[in-house]
Amino acid sequence: MSSAYLHTPAVHVIQRSELSDIEIPPAEVISLVEDAYRFFAEGASRCPTKIMMPLPDPERDAVSYTMLGYDGAIEQVGFKTSYRQGSENAEKYYTTISLYDDTTGLPSVFMDCHRVGASRTPATTAIIAKHCAKQDARSALMIGTGAQGLNTLPYLLTALPQLETLRLFGTHPDGIAASHATFARYFPNRRIEMVDDVPEAVGKSDIVVVASGRAAHPKIRTSWLPPGGLLISVASKGLEAGALHEADYAIATSEGQLGVTGKRLAGPDGIARIDAELPDIVAGRKPGRRSPEERVFAFSSGMIITDIPVAHALATRAISAGRGRRIELWT
Repeated sequence: MSSAYLHTPAVHVIQRSELSDIEIPPAEVISLVEDAYRFFAEGASRCPTKIMMPLPDPERDAVSYTMLGYDGAIEQVGFKTSYRQGSENAEKYYTTISLYDDTTGLPSVFMDCHRVGASRTPATTAIIAKHCAKQDARSALMIGTGAQGLNTLPYLLTALPQLETLRLFGTHPDGIAASHATFARYFPNRRIEMVDDVPEAVGKSDIVVVASGRAAHPKIRTSWLPPGGLLISVASKGLEAGALHEADYAIATSEGQLGVTGKRLAGPDGIARIDAELPDIVAGRKPGRRSPEERVFAFSSGMIITDIPVAHALATRAISAGRGRRIELWT
């Protein structure tokens, strides 16, 4: 392959199906995402607040997002777009990411971002739990079996190997089966406990992750947690609007994005206030909690600085395996 070919402006287009069996161990994804938060806290990365635009026709229930960022750890610029028509319609949800190499100034990848989100989201959940759960946490409850929650329990157990009890609540048989299969792939000798009574399960779980849509369960309250409990919301509709204000200590991946995607958590003055952002906690500038007894609430909203390194790792492996197509758009 000629040097001219390698340095011609081009983009490698990678399909969702070409990424589906690319394997990255949970520990590696967690490390990539944690580094992304740390570099951002140190000022080496950039991550403006995402832009959300509801579309004007209310009958379509459609919304679009866009994010731009720079990951200083791997020197890549990323652009991410998402469009969903129907808040519960997974078949009409499309998300992509494009990467540009800041060391060469060249475009590199345009790819489906579904797999990226399904990896960096549970990694963020695991990082929140690692830094914000009480030291002797032994149990975790996952509420929801969609794409955002599928990898959560194996990622949590990777970050917190001391967890003894892992619980799951879901309403969709396919999602429940996929959650068990995914967990068994990483931890074949461990089992997940299914729950029916959600409030009761929340009350006896040290870590509770809510990633449910309009599921058949009461909306989760922070006050249901046992003393020292941690409640992590993955932009969930299954969460009580007052969950943030019931917490003794509140954090978010990004306060700016909480103001965009977590507006319903705002107080009477229309403002959702937090005590710390996750990047500062990862960098050691803020505590993950102030005492073992505090009930902590964490709002997890995707930041493109975490999408970029995961997308880059997936793309690198896919291209090495001969997948995707190289297109010279600028010739």
